Amino acid sequence: MEKYRVGVIGGTGMVGQRFVTLMAEHPWFQLTAIAASARSAGKTYEEAIGNRWAMEAPMPEAAKNMVVLNAETDIERIASQVDFVFSAVDMKKEEIQALEEAYAKHECPVVSNNSAHRWTPDVPMVVPEINPEHLSVIPAQRRRLGTERGFIAVKSNCSLQSYVPALHPLRERFGLSKALVCTYQAISGAGKTFETWPEMVDNVIPYIGGEEEKSEREPLKLWGHVEDGVIVNADSPAITAQCFRVAASDGHMAAVFASFDRKPTEEEIKEAWASFRGRPQELGLPSAPQQFLHYFEDPSRPQTKLDRMTERGMAVCAGRLRPDTQYDYKFVCLSHNTLRGAAGGAVLLAELLCAEGYITRR
Repeated sequence: MEKYRVGVIGGTGMVGQRFVTLMAEHPWFQLTAIAASARSAGKTYEEAIGNRWAMEAPMPEAAKNMVVLNAETDIERIASQVDFVFSAVDMKKEEIQALEEAYAKHECPVVSNNSAHRWTPDVPMVVPEINPEHLSVIPAQRRRLGTERGFIAVKSNCSLQSYVPALHPLRERFGLSKALVCTYQAISGAGKTFETWPEMVDNVIPYIGGEEEKSEREPLKLWGHVEDGVIVNADSPAITAQCFRVAASDGHMAAVFASFDRKPTEEEIKEAWASFRGRPQELGLPSAPQQFLHYFEDPSRPQTKLDRMTERGMAVCAGRLRPDTQYDYKFVCLSHNTLRGAAGGAVLLAELLCAEGYITRR
């Protein structure tokens, strides 16, 4: 098949680097443009990165000699070279909102890893297995922007990608009245490695600015519904969260406590996880895991990097399901934050947008 031409804006940061690696052998997508700040513009990608390459895999050969464009001033040029862009820029919220709308108004769809537009009412915030129906708000967004092709779609906060997928099929079957979540988030979620953040070695930080609010509010948009051209948030469940930064290179873990409208058995919960399939699995999208949720029975078994990489890092792993004295059940879950949670989740969203006809070739 003819590949979709793809640009990455914010291509020199950690998430941008992940996008570049994921494009290297993607069966649908071909990287044709990389953009970043004025500091990097005009350099080859290899020169712009210098010694800051943070991926385990080597820099793709096809990207090394690509000349980095200016994400803010070369919008028209970039839009003419691509069918859509991934956005991973590091700017102030208002600047990101304006920049992404500028790309959309140049008839360039934007699939964003940034949080700036997550609360724009007609911008879908999508975890493809959970709320693909929210893409139906895009025509209303296009009317607001005055575009035919251009629009913005975003993915959720990366910490949500561990516990919300695990709660979703249970909420659908049994109702979810309340949840308490403690997240243990790796340093790559802050765009860091142990080389660039040596203070985190053997350390825990019990606060991540803004993270608890995102963890408590964003699931309600994911579980909301489209009405009159906007997304209306769900009223429940009540969620309270604590978020910690821990000394792990990648992978976000969550300890979850949940109460249900109809209390299931442990066997019913495990069956709901094992049998759940979302739209990406139905369509057989390239980045979709065959099984979205994996349960590990052995409670003494440590959660490991192997778990984070289950199905190329695109699946969610759960374990230690047991009853709780204050809630109905408690369990732990784990996801890879820069694959499932950030760049990989955005790539899966882009695949869904292409498959459903929202992104087309120019």
